[in-house]
Formats: sequence, C-alpha cells, structure tokens
Amino acid sequence: MFGIGRGRLAITALVLCTAPALAQDAAPPPPNAQGDLAVTIYNNDLGLIQDKRELTLPRGRTRQEFADVSAAIRPETVTLTAANASVVEQNFDYDLLAPEKLMDKAVGQTVTVIRTNPATGAETRETARVLANNGGTIVQIGDRIEVLGSGQRVVFPSLPAGLRARPTLSITLDSDSAGSRPVTLNYLSRGLGWKADYVALFDSNAGKLDVQGWITLTNTSGTTFNRASTLLVAGAVGTEDNNNGYRPNYGNQPGVRPRGNRPGTETAGREQLGDFYVYPLAERTTIANAQTKQVSFLDVSAVPAAKGYFYRNPWLEKKDEAVSVDSVLKFSSSKSGGLGDALPAGTVRVYMRDARGSPQFIGESAIPHTPMGSALALKTGEAFDVKILPTVEKRERIEGSPVRWRTTMSYRLTNARGELVTVELAQAGLDWIWSDTRVLSESQKSERAGSDEVVWKVAVPANGATTVTATFDTRY
Repeated sequence: MFGIGRGRLAITALVLCTAPALAQDAAPPPPNAQGDLAVTIYNNDLGLIQDKRELTLPRGRTRQEFADVSAAIRPETVTLTAANASVVEQNFDYDLLAPEKLMDKAVGQTVTVIRTNPATGAETRETARVLANNGGTIVQIGDRIEVLGSGQRVVFPSLPAGLRARPTLSITLDSDSAGSRPVTLNYLSRGLGWKADYVALFDSNAGKLDVQGWITLTNTSGTTFNRASTLLVAGAVGTEDNNNGYRPNYGNQPGVRPRGNRPGTETAGREQLGDFYVYPLAERTTIANAQTKQVSFLDVSAVPAAKGYFYRNPWLEKKDEAVSVDSVLKFSSSKSGGLGDALPAGTVRVYMRDARGSPQFIGESAIPHTPMGSALALKTGEAFDVKILPTVEKRERIEGSPVRWRTTMSYRLTNARGELVTVELAQAGLDWIWSDTRVLSESQKSERAGSDEVVWKVAVPANGATTVTATFDTRY
C-alpha cells in the first residue's frame, strides 16, 4: 500500500474508470494492536468487547491510541481501567482510509497523474490539481481540465489528516506515575450477533429424532477479533432501539403456531446471567470480519418424536377448493425423553431419509428461546396427500336481545396416503369480542381449547375421507 520514493512518502491510487483504488504493494500489514480479548455476543446485533493491553505511560498527561477497535463501536459505552491513571478525553476516529476518501480529501491539492502507454508500457508523469471528486475525478493539468479514466493512477505526496488505516480510539490519560501497566478497554459494538441453527434427522418409522445444534456467529463490525475468549448470551437484552422482538411465522396464518407448543418448567444445567443462559465456546476463536462461523453446541440421538397434522380455520372461513393441512413434527426439550437442554432461538431444519437411505430436506421452522422441558410442535411444510375443505353450510340470524347468529360449518378431510392419519382441526375466532359462544351440535366431540377455539382430533382413514360438522351459536 505504501511505497517510498525520492526520500518522501508517496501514496499511489490506481484509477479504474471513475473509481479510485489503492495500489497494492508487497509490504505486510501493520501488526494487530489488540491484546487479550474477551467477547460477549448477544442475539440482537450487539457485542461486549473486553480488550486487555499493556501500556507504557509517562507521568502526567499523554494521548494513547488504541487501534483495531470495532469499526461499529458505540463510543459512548467506552470505559478504560488503568492503575494510577484517569481518563481526561476520548475520541473515536472512524474516517477510514479508502480510495474514494483519499480522493475526496485531495480536492484542492496537487497530485501526480501517471499514465501508461498500453503499447510500450512507458510511463509519463504530470502534475495535476484535483478540482472535484463527485462520481468521477476532475483534475486541472496546466491549462486543460480532464476527467480521470481507465489506465491512469494518482500519486499523493502524503496521507491527509484525519484518515486512519484502521478504526482507532484515542484516549488522553493522566497518569500519577511513569511505567508499564495493564489496561482494560471495554465497549459495546454493533455488527456482532449469533443465533442457533438445528439440523434434525427424523425417522418416522422408529419415531426418533437426531438433533445437532450449531451456534452461528456473524461479524459485520468491520474488525476482526483475534483469538477471543467468546461467550454467547441467549436472550434479547434491552437496548434503546428495542431491537429485541421475536416474531416467528408458523401455521396456516402468519404468526400462528401449531397446537402442542408448551413452555417447560425445568432448569437447564447451564450457566445463567440474570435471566439469560450463557453458552461459552470451549476454545478461543478468531471472529473474522465479514465471516459466518459455526460451532457445535448440541448433539443428541434417538429423541422420541412424532409426526402429526394440523389445520386452524379462521371464523367463517370457507374455501372453494380443498387446501393442504400442515405437516407437524412434535418432540420435547425435557431432560427425560427429550433434548435435555434449553434451546436458544433459531431455525430447525428437518431431514428424512429417502428410499435409498440419503437424508433429504423436508422443511424448516423457527423457534423462540425455549426453556428445558418444553413441548414443541413445528410446522415442517404442507401435506401433499392430506387436505381439507371448510364450508359454511348455513348461517341464519336469530332475533332477540342481543341478536345472535346460528352457523353450521362442515369440514371435509381427505387422505390419499396408504395409512390412517389423525388431523388436529381447530375452529378459531369463536370469541371475537364476546365469550358466550356455544356449540349447539357437532358430529364428533370437540375439545374446548379456550374461549376462542374448539379442536377436533379427526381420524381420516387410508385412501378415504371424513367430514366433521358443527353448529355454533354466536353474537356474530
């Protein structure tokens, strides 16, 4: 990047079309200035960096520069602890050295334009004054004005003030004594995040599930963190932008989950930090900028699991054609008969083996932070062979005070599979405003799942059909 020529610092930029780019030399990059790093990463694009470095301080005031801090640092969160020294002032220099920035800073300055003859390779040099750099670089050479184009490069006499090759934090310290001492730099940074990804292999014949959990780290902070002791916190800590919501998409409607999800009441055998679980990585790791890294944290075999079908029908919903019901995978996170762990929010991707024994992807579903002991029912897709046709058979107004409505619904379920299936069929929306809805009659006994819905467990024979009918008394 830097070349020494004729006793002065010469900085060269290669101009391709209208976008300047730094020429690359063989000089090695400057050494990383980070010290002993500990990084705590949260789920909501936030990380805590603790950087322990060794400084030699004179007595009195001195300005110390901390290079290689995060480019997405939140400067207002910086704290520095140093024995026998206090912080007077701190500044974060984030105007980083880049070809475009270099050319912007050169407006009004004198540079050298080098042109190469494509036929002979001979170079010619001219002194130019940079007039503007707005979508292209305009220079004045003698009495002519030119726009720099392909095949030209620009040599700058020096680095302009204020540009940094790396994100740098400058701190003015007032030290009571001279000497070497350890200092600890702490700050919060955006651009760091993690989530869990789960790979589940389901054996429907055996009713068993193998699950491997992966921690997926992402770093878009603009800085690499070398050999960091890394701690992951499962849970959304509160921030001023309230960026800690979790809105999964389940079931037949956005935001609606299949029946069968129930939070657990078991305490996982993991370290806790306040109301959050902590997942430390076993070994130090380098979290490179613009990198996704995966580390295994869960590996469980032969967990009991079952396949099911589910459909939730909104109130007065009718279809002109039959639609598929949801395919659902049910299992537990309990210690006995389940995964035996608290599950950080993430995506579960489910596979099954085909007739040749090869695992094939059959669907995925997001899960929220899930306590140990929970029951999970995850939609993996929509069943090809199991369908439902909901119909409003009759609806009449019953005069009185208040006015009521009597509605007869029918639900025809068909099964093209070679074995009997059971579909959990929920009729929702019964308690739209009032809670005095009644089921007057039904062809099959339902379960009241709450004031808002009733549920039938409908057995549909192999290569057959079943119809459920029900009459409701409602205010709407």
